[in-house]
Amino acid sequence: MTTHTEAPVSAEQQEILAKLAAIIEEIAEVPADRVSLDKRFVDDLDIDSLSMIEIAAQTEATFELDIAIEELAELLTVGDAVQLVLAARA
Repeated sequence: MTTHTEAPVSAEQQEILAKLAAIIEEIAEVPADRVSLDKRFVDDLDIDSLSMIEIAAQTEATFELDIAIEELAELLTVGDAVQLVLAARA
């Protein structure tokens, strides 16, 4: 039993997370089951800057949005990327 509690994840967040996990697995060869909202791209998933650019490009295509280079630099966790997609949909 864990002692910490996580905020509930909506169905929309789960859908975005699943698609991002598939993109990350395809580009960075990180198993999708290792990808979660709290994982940091660099520190936890060992994703380099070139792979991050490829992930961003694929994310833009998948979710039909534009990610500014400034926004890309601010994406530290998978959860940050999910929130970016949610904000673009709003």
